[in-house]
Amino acid sequence: MSNKIIILGNFGNSDNSSLQKDFQTQEILDLAKKNHNNLKIGFVNNQEDFQQIVEKCKDAKVIIAQGKYELLTDLCSELKSLKLVQTISAGTEWIDKPQLKEMGIKVSNNGGANAVAVAEHAIGLMFAVNRKLDIQIDSAKNGTWMDGVEGDRDEFQTLVGKTVGIIGLGRIGSRVAKRLYGWECKIIYHDTQVFDKNYEKECNAKKVSLVELLEHSDVITLHVPYDRLTRHLISQEEFDLMKKSAILINTCRGGVVDEDALIRTLESKKIRAAGLDVTEVEPIEENNPLLKLSNVIITPHLATRAKQSEVNAMHNVLANASRVIDNKEPEWVVEPV
Repeated sequence: MSNKIIILGNFGNSDNSSLQKDFQTQEILDLAKKNHNNLKIGFVNNQEDFQQIVEKCKDAKVIIAQGKYELLTDLCSELKSLKLVQTISAGTEWIDKPQLKEMGIKVSNNGGANAVAVAEHAIGLMFAVNRKLDIQIDSAKNGTWMDGVEGDRDEFQTLVGKTVGIIGLGRIGSRVAKRLYGWECKIIYHDTQVFDKNYEKECNAKKVSLVELLEHSDVITLHVPYDRLTRHLISQEEFDLMKKSAILINTCRGGVVDEDALIRTLESKKIRAAGLDVTEVEPIEENNPLLKLSNVIITPHLATRAKQSEVNAMHNVLANASRVIDNKEPEWVVEPV
């Protein structure tokens, strides 16, 4: 039985020393040797010729995908031993999960390896938007000190006493809730998943309908996967329900928000502001109106960027690969929707 796993990524070239440098290969190999000595790890550059990739991945039982690979479905159809495609990221929206399921191949994400980092980033955006930190920082650096910071008193707010509406109380949303409770916020949430009362109590969160959440929240923060059910989950109808003083935070996927509706809403000041780590098109286009709005803070889809996220992801993906090699069921499987 094969114990071969392949880490597939854009490594620049197929030279092994380059692979080690680009993907911290030695750290992965050391971790595998220490905790998962049942794994035989290979590295394949996804920029190589397709047939070369097929040949190098032959007999692999697990593929760990480092970034998107457009020919993944075609590759999987050629690999008769393959049981699992494992992503290093939380998102799997780019993978054709229904097609892979028909082939008997499961797809798993990183098991919340970056949940803390994303939760902290979401809260950071809340704080930054509420206090216009981007404008304050620019003004200090530009030498205009306080004079460059415009806005009336209502545009500067603390989080104390605010109602925070969390859409998606999973690994990330729950961590946002637990942290904000200590900031004296009232936490409400909406989720299609049913959680038990103990889970809700741990999160200090009360479940409400989506309409109630939109109508009553001072801060609305999104923590849902991106799929056909969540595409444009927040569109014009939802924006029209929000308070004029509300702010929207999105650290999940850009497509969860109808960006045209968001731009219209922010330009007309029907909500106060937005903090975004994601946009519908990435990298964001230079002519995107969001870049010129003073009531938007945008970061470049780096909410996960933290050393701890990387370490956690390596532990999780190798542990899951090891389960499959041992003929056990993988964890963190993402079902087709």
